[in-house]
Amino acid sequence: MPIPTEPIGSIPRPTELMAGFQKFTAGQLSEAGLQALYDDAIRDTIERFEATGSPVITDGEQTKPSFATYPIHGLENLAPDGVVIPFADGHTRQLPSLTSGPFRYQTHALSYLTTAMTYANVPVKQAVIAPSAMSLLYPQQGIEGYPKEAFLEDLMREAETDIRECLQAGAYKVQMDFTEGRLSIKLDPSKSILRSFIDLNNAVLDRFSEEERAKIGIHTCPGGDEDSTHSLDVDYAELLPMLFELRAGNFYIQLASEQDRRRVLGIIKEHAPAGSKIFVGVIDPINPRVESPEEVKDRVLEAAEFISLDRLGTCDDCGFSPFGDDTSTARETAFDKVQARVEGTRMAEQELGLA
Repeated sequence: MPIPTEPIGSIPRPTELMAGFQKFTAGQLSEAGLQALYDDAIRDTIERFEATGSPVITDGEQTKPSFATYPIHGLENLAPDGVVIPFADGHTRQLPSLTSGPFRYQTHALSYLTTAMTYANVPVKQAVIAPSAMSLLYPQQGIEGYPKEAFLEDLMREAETDIRECLQAGAYKVQMDFTEGRLSIKLDPSKSILRSFIDLNNAVLDRFSEEERAKIGIHTCPGGDEDSTHSLDVDYAELLPMLFELRAGNFYIQLASEQDRRRVLGIIKEHAPAGSKIFVGVIDPINPRVESPEEVKDRVLEAAEFISLDRLGTCDDCGFSPFGDDTSTARETAFDKVQARVEGTRMAEQELGLA
């Protein structure tokens, strides 16, 4: 009974791709030229991912503009004046806002998955954005002729399709990124926003069978961008009990960068739903220091004191470059950290008598 270990998603893009995208934006590179760079980046990412020994990989999100905005990139019914997300170091990210209906995804995650599967020799998981994050696109003042109720129906249909297509295509897992959960408590301590997020995400999850939900996971973290976070100061005790109301079979929980991991593990033990798989973060992507396999092993053994071995898995805290223009982490560092996660998890298996 090995301990499963999975990545979360993104890997920093090659410098050649970053430079090529800038040239494309400036009109100095053709679409075909950019696509060739994309193909090279995906192929190289998968080869290097597999070389780490990771039993499950992603495409590193090499062609996503960001983990959050991939479905809407290129839509014409958007304005650049949406919700602003502040990070601890002072920088911000801003979502667009919807200007008219109906709401449709411009890109579905299936396109990323099918490309990755043509290169991969091991199972591929696919990350999708949570519908709760996309719900933030609807402006507070409303849209004439397109009420929020109609928007939410369209959103739930698109989110369901995004997940279902990936499951039907053979994704190992489909991971719903829910980083806005912890942030919502910072913005609204009453948790009414969080409650609406949980209810919306569950309304989508309820469209899947129990067997399908066993292959769907929820990822939570305090955000990670340019070596900063947006909600690490929010107590996990405020989030996790409600997070575990989500009707998914897997939970991917940032933990390596927490100051008091044992306290968080105690909360997980108390509130995690029976039968769910709990993947604990053993790698901190925004810390430039590469963890040793021994350090990872110790974190796994610590988690095993609180989570039964048949339910325990490991992961990275977050993607290494969730926004496409983030260059704060070196590509080589990311793969070194992935390999440490894999090796450290295997060392823990041996010590626990599972290997």
